Amino acid sequence: MALGIFDTLFGSKARARLIRFFVLNPGVEFTSAVISEKTMIAKSDTTRELARLEKMKFVIEHSRKGKKHFIANEDFPFYMELKSLVSKLNVHAQSQVFRKLKIIGEVKLILISGLFLNYPKSKVDMILVVNNINRTKLKHAIAHLEAEVGKEIRFVLMNSEELHYRLNMLDRFFIEFLESPYEEVTNKVPELKRFISGLKK
Repeated sequence: MALGIFDTLFGSKARARLIRFFVLNPGVEFTSAVISEKTMIAKSDTTRELARLEKMKFVIEHSRKGKKHFIANEDFPFYMELKSLVSKLNVHAQSQVFRKLKIIGEVKLILISGLFLNYPKSKVDMILVVNNINRTKLKHAIAHLEAEVGKEIRFVLMNSEELHYRLNMLDRFFIEFLESPYEEVTNKVPELKRFISGLKK
């Protein structure tokens, strides 16, 4: 299921994003300010949608030191069904949510797995190979991606020199990643293409 379909299903992008956020972060309490920041939803929209979700008992509200905190109600009648729906979300490589990553520097390689492909066995969600990286743009791009998918992204960042070293050393991490489900967002590394072809023989 694509993110767009999930958003349409719940009639509100903000509501759908909050549902994903709470389902993917069970057992953790958040203030509305933190939720707004992590999901990149306007504070007014966050407040409104939280009130609706609290009214239907999808989230539980607690008071901590005078501040409201919210947590997913895992006893909600349709919690398991929502969890199943969220688990089917698949953020493919062609998705527009990756466009911000392509301007963080000289991007040579972006591979995705894990959270993006519903493959929990993967050790990371994304591999980035970037030269002359802009750290500010990277931070912004990752925050945007995390807001879209609803959970912290595990990623490995390196430059071309480190990538070549890992390939030459037949790095076990890379081999395991490439032998598991993954998709290419960007691949401008001819050596990697030859490396992958060798693994398939």
